[in-house]
Amino acid sequence: MTADPTAPTSFKEPISAAALDQLFREARTQNGWLPKPVPTEMLREIYNLARLGPTSANSTPGRFVFVTSPEAKERLRPALSAGNLEKTMAAPVTVIIAYDTEFHKRLPKLFPHRDMRPVFVGKAGLIEETAFRNSSLQGAYFILAARGLGLDCGPMSGFDAAKVNAEFFPAGKWKANFLCNLGYGDPSKVFPRSPRLSFEEACVIQ
Repeated sequence: MTADPTAPTSFKEPISAAALDQLFREARTQNGWLPKPVPTEMLREIYNLARLGPTSANSTPGRFVFVTSPEAKERLRPALSAGNLEKTMAAPVTVIIAYDTEFHKRLPKLFPHRDMRPVFVGKAGLIEETAFRNSSLQGAYFILAARGLGLDCGPMSGFDAAKVNAEFFPAGKWKANFLCNLGYGDPSKVFPRSPRLSFEEACVIQ
């Protein structure tokens, strides 16, 4: 009997070697930027890809603030470490990857299968742990989406989160997780790739 070519299958073909190079093998953390803007529509496209990544109970606590204007960059300046200041001010976009500590209020929309709100209500520790972990995942999806669309990324944690929160999230509901510069990197400013742990050093099969 001939197989139905329209029947659904769970088997996928690996993406091309060139795509893997762009996402992983040749992708680098950028330390300098070319003076080429990133269109707002591309920022929307990055988010619309990144939001498809899985999170716990589809909680999607990640929030993204795109710092693009000179005025907004100046608001960010006091929170930056010395080593991150120049490259961040030069980047076309700096994204504050944050998380919403009231993410559970949106669960009826995001997880309609059952009411998950009682799992989180009044449990500050669980809210913080869930929001931080899953917004970190969403930040990683965001980086891969940006790379997939041809942009370069410079994720970093060298900043004063308390200052960012006070300046950008004074209501206290959102909190900064990490920053990511975004644009078209200057190849002359890229450092040599640092070593990585081998499979044997970092992995266990049981």
